[in-house]
Amino acid sequence: MRLDKGDSPEGPSGPAPMLICDLTQSYSPAGGGGVSTYLREKRDYILAKTPHSLLQIVPGPEDKIVVNGRHIWAEVGADPVRGSPNYRFILRTKIVRELLARFKPDVVESLCPWVLPWTAIHHRRAHPETALVAAYSTDFPNAHVYRVASAKFGSFLGKGFRWLSYGYAEITYREFDWVYTLSDDVCEVLAAHNVPRTSVLQLGVDIDMFHPLKRDPAFRRDLGLPGDGPLLVYAGRIDNEKRADRLIDLFRRLPPDLGAAMVLIGDGKLRSRLMDESAGLPIAFMGFVHDRAVLARTLASSDIYVSGMADETFGISIVEAQAAGLPVVGVASGAMIDRVPPGLGLLGPVDDTQQMADNVVALWHGDHQAIGKAARAHVEARFSWDRTFERLLSDIYPKALQSAAARRITGGRPQMVARPAIAPAI
Repeated sequence: MRLDKGDSPEGPSGPAPMLICDLTQSYSPAGGGGVSTYLREKRDYILAKTPHSLLQIVPGPEDKIVVNGRHIWAEVGADPVRGSPNYRFILRTKIVRELLARFKPDVVESLCPWVLPWTAIHHRRAHPETALVAAYSTDFPNAHVYRVASAKFGSFLGKGFRWLSYGYAEITYREFDWVYTLSDDVCEVLAAHNVPRTSVLQLGVDIDMFHPLKRDPAFRRDLGLPGDGPLLVYAGRIDNEKRADRLIDLFRRLPPDLGAAMVLIGDGKLRSRLMDESAGLPIAFMGFVHDRAVLARTLASSDIYVSGMADETFGISIVEAQAAGLPVVGVASGAMIDRVPPGLGLLGPVDDTQQMADNVVALWHGDHQAIGKAARAHVEARFSWDRTFERLLSDIYPKALQSAAARRITGGRPQMVARPAIAPAI
């Protein structure tokens, strides 16, 4: 590994400072995504408001370590993911094990389901004092495995692959001292598969950064978009999982006299194709936006947030749009149902782009500004990163540490916690 600068981190004096490790495949410097946002916000919180140190291990183009005070950023060289070139997949787990053995974190938080959770488990077996926390942020057997397998092989085989994936999830996540999900429903799914040590963690938003006051009346003109109707906006990966192609179909179904335009923020394997298919339409593809201030300006300067994503696990981009004062048009599926309660937007059936178009028209001709104000108030009252990380550090991590201590005494797996039996969601 190459060390860019600095020495081993030393935290300020304070009660029981820990070294916390984030471990994930789901990071991209140019792909966006909730995990990348989470890593950045957690780093800022840990360094500004706690005595702890933070080690973050992610995939990168080459092996690299950067130490900056109490923050250690470690990239493990990995090849790009085929079809998603902004993302990389770590297979060189020996390097990850060496990093964990070198720094010996008190808590390892695993943020993805494949390969690296077992790297953390094997490290814990060699260093039993380590507490393991897992983020089960996506119900991947259903949202990813079944969706892809059923599309390729049909529903019957898709269900078989889903069953196998739930078996893998059960074997993997019951090894962790504690697991957090982003919704009560997913906690129930895990309980049905014998993973009972779970909590719900609400994610957050920077309500000062994402604010209606960031609206710029010149934004639409600067992008060269015509019309004086609603400016629709989407932020996220432009790929199949996010159903980004439905947004183009939605736009084609809007009445021409509505004067609408649309901005798509993000990158992904569908971007080039959708740009070609939408040539001549008032649609701007901004690509991935690194500058959060530019993203905040874009959201606040738009009128309606749109998304066709059916398997949203939390929806950070939705909450950011609501913080910017936007109503939402989406689909009645996944976490979007929780993020967009009645009065904050309109949801329709999955893949029903005509209904999405009708909902855009209905919002625009209704009191969309009042809905946007209600969305802003909703976010202010419920979501903040401070609340997220306070719960993580004061509730979830202590539970994991207690479970780890009990495991060391018994010499076995983390203690089981009784929960009501729930029928498996196969």
